[in-house]
Amino acid sequence: MQCTKCSNNAVINLQHGNLCKHHFIDYFEEKVFKTINKYQLIGRNEKLCVAVSGGKDSLTVLYLTKKYLEKNNIPVDDNLVALAVDEGIDNYREHTLVDLKKFCSEHAVPLTIVSFEQELGKTLDKAYPIVNKDTNKRPCNVCGVWRRYLLNKHAKKLGVDKVITGHNLDDEAQAIVMNMFKANTTLAGRLGPISGLGEHDLFVQRVKPLYFCAEKEVRLYALLKNFQIKFSECPYSKEGYRHHIQEMLNDFEHKYKGTKQGIVNSFLAMLPLLQDQEKQQTIGANKIQQCSKCQEASNKDVCNACLMKETIQNA
Repeated sequence: MQCTKCSNNAVINLQHGNLCKHHFIDYFEEKVFKTINKYQLIGRNEKLCVAVSGGKDSLTVLYLTKKYLEKNNIPVDDNLVALAVDEGIDNYREHTLVDLKKFCSEHAVPLTIVSFEQELGKTLDKAYPIVNKDTNKRPCNVCGVWRRYLLNKHAKKLGVDKVITGHNLDDEAQAIVMNMFKANTTLAGRLGPISGLGEHDLFVQRVKPLYFCAEKEVRLYALLKNFQIKFSECPYSKEGYRHHIQEMLNDFEHKYKGTKQGIVNSFLAMLPLLQDQEKQQTIGANKIQQCSKCQEASNKDVCNACLMKETIQNA
């Protein structure tokens, strides 16, 4: 298989042609930078925090965020930090954190690591069985609540303007379909290249430079750039609802190329309407307020993170 742009061997077959290593890297980086510019994901005077785990997506977006700043003559020192959450998943997270620490050291990016055990009293491995017994929640439900809680809390402590995440096209397509299947239009209105409730004082705005990059493209980019990472999955991932959606969409993508891109493109056309609806639904009974216990954002008197913490402490 030959690159359509030169005579070198191709490393990937895309809808618009085959690309060699050199032309694929150029294509991938250009796509990420175009997304940043089109949606104004990064400003010149903003302090940025990249949410990192040590996996392919987060290290790729950290590397490209720094490259984008340097390319546009935006000072990197004091304007770029990395933030990781250690959930306490035995024989998994400790390995990715080793890769992450090395990567951040090599690229001179300050790294802050916070943990479930330190902040909430238990690792995910120990907390999940307790919460599950009382609420029947899956590991991914528990992890998702606490990860979002800690990322937002510590991003504010770091004084950043935006949190950059490594969510890719596959992640977004999965989230869109999950919310559609559950008729959750409120959460759907918080998706997109700029996600969450960024206009609210209690939230740090989250942005996704890899929004239009397929997972296979991110994986190949990380391999070609020789990022020293382990391509391993969270041991809890197959227990979550998302895993079944992921398998379904992968099957559709295999049979009908462009399925995931079509889902995301259709969603973006509807996003302004969903965002208007979401704003209306966060008024009144669902108004965002401070949790009475931790003072973090919540749509009720006590936030979900604190409710789970109480369940564990009372067990």
